[in-house]
Amino acid sequence: MRNNRVISLIASQEKKLTAWKAQNGLNILRISLGLVFIWFGLLKFFPGVSPAEGLAGKTIYTLTFGLVKPQVSLPLLAMWECTIGFGLVFKKWLRLTLLLLYFQMAGTFLPLFFFPHETFGASVFIPTLLGQYIIKNIVLVSAAIVIGAAAKGSLITTQYPTAAVPGPQKTNADYCKKVREAELV
Repeated sequence: MRNNRVISLIASQEKKLTAWKAQNGLNILRISLGLVFIWFGLLKFFPGVSPAEGLAGKTIYTLTFGLVKPQVSLPLLAMWECTIGFGLVFKKWLRLTLLLLYFQMAGTFLPLFFFPHETFGASVFIPTLLGQYIIKNIVLVSAAIVIGAAAKGSLITTQYPTAAVPGPQKTNADYCKKVREAELV
């Protein structure tokens, strides 16, 4: 009997924790991603402080065929990253902010192709520390995709549809609409 109460208590707490995560997780993700962009962007305003400064300057210089020097590109990149960060933190112009983020992230992967001798060791399966620094940006892009999906109206919910029954199949959009209507009641 006591085991049932313990299991019931654990299940109840897990349900509450899951509901809290569903309610707050997206905001935590958006704000933490924004703070990372602000932090790393601010570092680029101060020459010699950002560990990515040399590579970022060299990448933009290569990408622009030598037309944009690092002295010009790094402050612009710093502003770009801070703009992304503030847009995420304050949830302003989120679609534009995410578009800026996607373009910026595309640029961060270019050194893997422009400078493979600096980003990989003996093989493409053995990235250097610099390569690892770049590759982990996949996680940031993934976070932005989740934030973008939510900005377009997708829901993170603890409610799950019941088992499939014969008849016309409902789409995820139908389910999201049903959940929204239930929340309004």
